[in-house]
Amino acid sequence: METCKTAIRRRALELGFTLCGFTTAAPPEDYPRFREWVAAGLHAGMGYLAADRPLAVRADPTRLLPSARSIIALAAAYPPPPAAENLPLEGAVAAYALGDDYHEVIRARLRTLCEYVSSWTGQHVASRGCVDTAPLLEREIASRAGLGWIGRNSMLIHPRFGSYLFLAEILTELEIPPDPPFTADRCGTCTRCRQACPTGCILPDRTIDSGRCISYLTIEHRGPIPAALRGMMGRAVFGCDLCQTACPWNRNAPPAMDAVFFPRAHFPIRDMVREYLLPEEAWQERFRRSPIRRTGREGYRRNLLIALGNARREEAVPVLEAAARDPDPVLSECAVWALGRIREENA
Repeated sequence: METCKTAIRRRALELGFTLCGFTTAAPPEDYPRFREWVAAGLHAGMGYLAADRPLAVRADPTRLLPSARSIIALAAAYPPPPAAENLPLEGAVAAYALGDDYHEVIRARLRTLCEYVSSWTGQHVASRGCVDTAPLLEREIASRAGLGWIGRNSMLIHPRFGSYLFLAEILTELEIPPDPPFTADRCGTCTRCRQACPTGCILPDRTIDSGRCISYLTIEHRGPIPAALRGMMGRAVFGCDLCQTACPWNRNAPPAMDAVFFPRAHFPIRDMVREYLLPEEAWQERFRRSPIRRTGREGYRRNLLIALGNARREEAVPVLEAAARDPDPVLSECAVWALGRIREENA
């Protein structure tokens, strides 16, 4: 007869998850280090990470579900970034954001899996599904459940599937035998991810200085991006994959076949000028059910202006000159900076 653990893992894979492991609901061992990271201000402007309630939950997952005895750790693979076409005005978007919003997709799968747990046992089982908006130390939970190790770039890495993975969890009152943790560190002496990061945001202790991270700057950061970092951002419009593309463990990962995460038709961005000029209504429609909505249209346009400056193409000058007169001071200042970059290149 199929055990509960085997049945849950089988159903998780049927629903589109790539990996499924099990661990206890015990407090994470890595919480003190996370607290030190926050105390050092390395979370930058993400104040929600430092709030008392989220900190308390990260210290003890059962604060999310008091009856929790086990955690089902899940991962869903998504395709790596497509090869750059090297077009003059091409812009870069992180691979995870090229398809549908993973929050919506994975939440639906978690609900179905929670319902399955109750139906398999024949009685209601209190369970709670979480995807990264919940205050859990997801990578430690995943590693504790045997899904991989936390790499030098702070990402969870699986030896077969690499690091292009969405993580999710289900806290459940069922007591499920835990899987062995993944204890091996397979980064060895490799430092390719650190070498690939243009802003030097990857710290020696495998944490991230968020205030220097291109993903943070283009997604979470509000307002002007520090001028000293703009030239290092290249053509990043939303997010960054540089530390992942440099990682040897991603080279031979099998292709992710989940169609909901395949790039939408308008990616990659082939013309950042045209993208900047996209009207509000068209922008809203294009990014409906997309992670890119996280940064908002003005944040997205801010990022495009910086990327246009770094592209240093004369054909961008007319739109930048118009943007320099924008009533939004963030956009106008970024446009002036971008114009300076282009004129400096062509002086």
